[in-house]
Formats: sequence, structure tokens, C-alpha cells
Amino acid sequence: MSTETRAAITIDPRTKSGVPERRVKATPGDKAVGTVSHVVMGIWSLVVILPMIWTLIGSFKTTKEIFASPFGLPSNWNFDNYISAWIDNAFGQMFLNTVIVVGVSLVLVMVLGAMCAYVLARFSVPGSRVIYYLMLAGLTFPIFLAIVPLFFILQGMGLLNTLPGLILTYVAFALPFTVFFLFSFFKSLPYEIQEAAYVDGASEWRTFFQVMLPMAKPGMAAVAIMNFLGLWNQFLLPISLNTDKNNWVLSQGMASYASSAGYSLDFGQMFAAVMITIIPVLVVYILFQRQLQGSVSQGTSK
Repeated sequence: MSTETRAAITIDPRTKSGVPERRVKATPGDKAVGTVSHVVMGIWSLVVILPMIWTLIGSFKTTKEIFASPFGLPSNWNFDNYISAWIDNAFGQMFLNTVIVVGVSLVLVMVLGAMCAYVLARFSVPGSRVIYYLMLAGLTFPIFLAIVPLFFILQGMGLLNTLPGLILTYVAFALPFTVFFLFSFFKSLPYEIQEAAYVDGASEWRTFFQVMLPMAKPGMAAVAIMNFLGLWNQFLLPISLNTDKNNWVLSQGMASYASSAGYSLDFGQMFAAVMITIIPVLVVYILFQRQLQGSVSQGTSK
């Protein structure tokens, strides 16, 4: 071992195992790239965070205060706008509809997607490759091209303008991405563990739910968060297939409220409605952020 190599490889004194750790000296080019990256990320963070903070502050103002002092603090911090948006504009009912549709759709697509990906990845089923490539083709299919066929299909099934019909549509469009994402996770799991479960007398169902599925938890967490974000913000499908106002979801309510009010729009209530829409997404992302980062890093390292 040369002197340069010996100097580059050091042992971390904080570790008890004494595993050698390679320390790479940063070059001026690396430092420049790192500095530029941090500056760009800082600017991008401000672009994203500042409008959100402005919307949050505006949700506690009246329309008159917003126009008089757009960037000032409200004179009276109260939840009148939230109460009006929740009750008077029926955002409470739309929030409940959204939770039901997204929650049920997410559970169904995760269970069905995991089962489908597991079978395609672990078993030599006749036509499995064809099914997998059809799933991939579903990722490239534009949603707007399927609106008219979906309309008549749901109408024939008696599910048009209903929450079950919307749930069925959400599951169908989220399933290809879920299968594609989980396929590699199940494919990379060691076959020895699966065989050991068979030797211990576990059935196929028990092997999947108690052995293999927990091992794919990082991938499940990542795809669940991505599906939640996509389904919660879905607009084209509900506005085309769910025209019954009693079954509206939040994205429909926001679009209808902003377009119907015209120049008499209460901006304070609108900002409150926006916060009602985005707060659940922020809460879910903050709670599962570490799992998402760990899932992506683990998936790339396999």
C-alpha cells in the first residue's frame, strides 16, 4: 500500500469495530458545485415557502386587509375565515369526501399493487412479462384520453358521480406506478428467506404478508407517500366523472369557489380553503419524510 493510499484511508476512532473509512479531499471544483447547489436550493426553498407563509397569514385577514396591507400581519388573529370556508362553503363535507376517496383508494392500491408486484417479481407465471410490460404501458397512457371511455364504463356500472366509482378509477390509474415501483424491491429480496418460510410450513399467503411484505416496508412507505400526494391533488378525474356536488372533493370545491365568486371573491376565505387543502399533505409528508428518504436511498443501493 502506497503512502498516499495509507493517508487517504483512516480509521474512525469513534467506531468500536475499527472499520476503515475513506476520506476524500474535496477539490475546488467540488466546493464550487456544492456552493452553487446550496444557493440554488436556498432560492428554491424561498420560492416555495414564502408564498405558503403569505397564504397562511392571509387566511387570517379580511379581503380589505389583504388589499390594504398584502404583506402585513392581520389586526385580529381569528379563525372566522376557516369556519366560513368549512361550514358555509361546504369544505368540511368535501374534506370528508376527499379523505374517504383517497384513504380507501390508497389502501386498495397498496394491497393490490404489492400482491401483483410480488407475483410478477418472484414467480415464473405464464405471461408475467407481458403483464409487467402492460403495466409499464399504463404509465405512459395520458389520463385525458381515457375520460370518455371511463365516463361510459362508470355509467354502465351505475357508478358515475359516486364515491365508489371515483375510488375505482383512482385505483386503476395508481396501480401501474405502484407495481412498477415495488417490482424491484420484491425482486431484490433474498430467495433464501422465502424458501426458509416454506420449509417452516408457511403458506403462500402467510409468507407474503408476514415475511416478504415487512421486508419491503421501505418501498411500501415511499410509494404510499407518492400515491397519497398524487391522489389528493387529483383534479381531472373527479371534475369529469364526479359532477354531483354532494360528492365533490377538495380540488373540485377550490376550482368552483374561485371561478364562481368572480370579483366578489372573499380572498380571506379562499386562502383558508387553500390551507385546509394543503395542510393534510404537509402533515403526511413531514411525518413520513424520514421513511421516504430512507426508502429512496435503500432502493438505489440495492
